[in-house]
Amino acid sequence: MLKTAKIFVAGSRGMVGSAIVRNLEQNGFTNIITKSSKELDLRNQQAVFEFFETEKPEFVFLAAAKVGGIHANNIYPAEFIYDNMMIQNNVIHAAYLNKVEKLFFLGSSCIYPKFAPQPLKEEYLLTGALEPTNEAYAIAKISGLKMCEFYKKQYGCNFISAMPTNLYGINDNFNLQNSHVLPALLRKFIEAKQNNSSEVVVWGSGTPMREFLFVDDLAEACVFLMQNYNDAETVNIGTGEDVTIKELAETIKKTVGFAGELVFDATKPDGTPRKLLDVSKINNLGWKHKVNLQQGIEKTLDWVTENDFEMFT
Repeated sequence: MLKTAKIFVAGSRGMVGSAIVRNLEQNGFTNIITKSSKELDLRNQQAVFEFFETEKPEFVFLAAAKVGGIHANNIYPAEFIYDNMMIQNNVIHAAYLNKVEKLFFLGSSCIYPKFAPQPLKEEYLLTGALEPTNEAYAIAKISGLKMCEFYKKQYGCNFISAMPTNLYGINDNFNLQNSHVLPALLRKFIEAKQNNSSEVVVWGSGTPMREFLFVDDLAEACVFLMQNYNDAETVNIGTGEDVTIKELAETIKKTVGFAGELVFDATKPDGTPRKLLDVSKINNLGWKHKVNLQQGIEKTLDWVTENDFEMFT
């Protein structure tokens, strides 16, 4: 990509999209197009087609999606499959119609089978049943990466896809009802410390293992792949390291400085027992994460503190 290339970042107000915009700006890219969901509803085909016909972006980062944790995926499966499939179908097809030079589609590691061997290799896709709690979201994301693959096969489009692990960081969603585990726990511990609470309740048994990637590392990987990767096969993006939910909670507790107890509510779902990505492919391409979990939690806490907890309202 030339520094003056016209780049559309779909989902630029979200955690991932905003991190991609930050990375592009830091690297000297000067022609970045962003639209909020109010300015451009990506579920609206006519609006998306008109936008592409008018703006004619050369490169597209498709980071827009409806996302959430176990609770949200369980409660709103119809919204997760409809919204995500409409967004990606409209953007990918519009990119094809308007001869976009390259499109990068961002999926999710939940696309892999619930009981696939660990760590998860790219070739494990569609080899078994999905985790029921996020099946709707996973099916939508699988459709998106396959759409990129088939548009490359039939039309010769340079559309690529990548599958990130669990993400966290600046501009995360801290809503306790529909956020992911790390931001939810961070909020719980911050508020527990402020309120001098004696304990913090953690959903599940604490035994599932999860991998976490700081969002600025993800953004760097996305830009790296956009500039250096052109194959049809998807690419995992992660750290290649995981921790138990109990270890995660203890790390956040220590970082926040909460002195109370941890209580695990085993009546709440654990989800997939383990979800660790095999990142040898992207490492061999020349990219590796830089921010470890402790550093990432500290950076996120600093950002939350600087914003005076406005995201909690």
